[in-house]
Amino acid sequence: MTDIKRILKDIVKFEPIPQAAVKIMSIVEDPDSSIADIVKLVEYEPALTANLLKVCNSAYLGLAREITSVHHAVSLLGMSKVADLVFMAGSAKTMSRENRGYDLNRGDLWKYSVSSAIIARQLADKKGLEKRNLVFTAALLKDIGKILLSQYVMNSFDRINSLVSENNYSFMEAEKEVIGIDHAELGGMVAEQWKFNEKMIYIIKNHHLPDRKSMSDTETCIVYIADMLCMMMGIGGGSDGLAYRFHEEVTEGLGFSQTDLQEIMVEFAVQLGDVERLFSLA
Repeated sequence: MTDIKRILKDIVKFEPIPQAAVKIMSIVEDPDSSIADIVKLVEYEPALTANLLKVCNSAYLGLAREITSVHHAVSLLGMSKVADLVFMAGSAKTMSRENRGYDLNRGDLWKYSVSSAIIARQLADKKGLEKRNLVFTAALLKDIGKILLSQYVMNSFDRINSLVSENNYSFMEAEKEVIGIDHAELGGMVAEQWKFNEKMIYIIKNHHLPDRKSMSDTETCIVYIADMLCMMMGIGGGSDGLAYRFHEEVTEGLGFSQTDLQEIMVEFAVQLGDVERLFSLA
């Protein structure tokens, strides 16, 4: 059996994030939905509710009073913010696994993913995008394929690294060449298995902007820029580190100046300490 066949079988067995977290996206995007719809969905997931309240009451939000229920959280923070937090809390267990192939210790991938998602939300806010929850969630889960591919990368690391260092491959191109699939493509398959919407699948699959079509998609470009800013700030640098293509024209095409990007990084750096305290929840 080839590695590809084994990997595809791994997708089916892969433990998903809570279905409530997946369904909440459609609720937030539905103009006819209400606070009651979110409360009803989340409160029947005890573990998800507990993790949501931990995040809500962490230093990250800096609230003056304790949030004691899902209804209280939605009433105080709004549906959009709570949707982000539900995904953040729901992804903690899945995204916190050790990834030896990418030289990421337990919790490292989740730390990086949360940081990327927060920066993506900042970029989306600055751009005035409507689908900000979609951007946040796609940035949070874009590297889900790394969890399944980690073992195969570890087993083939010398060959992958050789292509990167000697043949000017990006890390993802080297993954594809050696293993037959890259982490973004695999992440798209996982997103399909979890029944995410088509746009979410597309962003996850194309978050490294492999072609011109993806470079013209605003939401995908926002997630890509967030990824690059994290790397520039030294966040999430595993074995693949900076071994990716940087498309400067993408930031220019979206109208982000160097000053804009610097402001985003400074804004994130200011709250980084509070964000880091979230990671003890994973």
